[in-house]
Amino acid sequence: MLLSMPLHAITEVYGEAGLRERFLLEIDSFPPGEAAQLVSALDLAAKLHAEDRRVREPYLNHLLRVAIRIIKYYGVRDVDVLTAALLHDAVEDHPAELGMLADGSHQELTEAAIAELARRFNPRVSELVRSVTNPEYDPDRDRHEQYREHVATSLEHDPWARVIKLSDFTDNGVGVVHTTAEKAYSSATKYRPLVPKLRELAGRPDTPLSLAAKDHILDQLDLAEERFAAILDD
Repeated sequence: MLLSMPLHAITEVYGEAGLRERFLLEIDSFPPGEAAQLVSALDLAAKLHAEDRRVREPYLNHLLRVAIRIIKYYGVRDVDVLTAALLHDAVEDHPAELGMLADGSHQELTEAAIAELARRFNPRVSELVRSVTNPEYDPDRDRHEQYREHVATSLEHDPWARVIKLSDFTDNGVGVVHTTAEKAYSSATKYRPLVPKLRELAGRPDTPLSLAAKDHILDQLDLAEERFAAILDD
């Protein structure tokens, strides 16, 4: 039954345990070495984000949905992409813990965390995570504007990172109805202006997804835009 349920339905009914089981079912047919890498990535993500919450749920739920969506709905079985999907917020949220540094500048902590991902997995995984990691923001400029600039720039020449970001955005955008009213308004304000750029990136010939997957993503972006409008325009 878990294999046929929508991801947010699994979240509501079964929580983290259900999403973990769904993920393991999705990777059951992977070669043993690849499945082991993904389980290792999940274990690391669970450790780093153990105390993190996304308003109503453990943060790990978000990471699991992002990875499962890439397998199930995008048809991607690239183990490095899926590893990076599970760890896509690790460097941004827990650079000191991941990089095993007690202190340092933002750049030093980031580079140490990136290097640790390369050591544990491989440089491709670490560079994919780098591409979807937000930089240190200028406090004198609007954070949301800087976020959107970073997304557009970092994904320009990294097609596989687009795949991770599109799943991440779908979870945040389409899933905006699964949070509190305050968080929904904040998310809609942040993400709505990014929809046209993501639509353009998803449709590019070098974005490594099937036409069916791209159509699915475009439908999801349309739904996200409808939900943002309902939140912001009413």
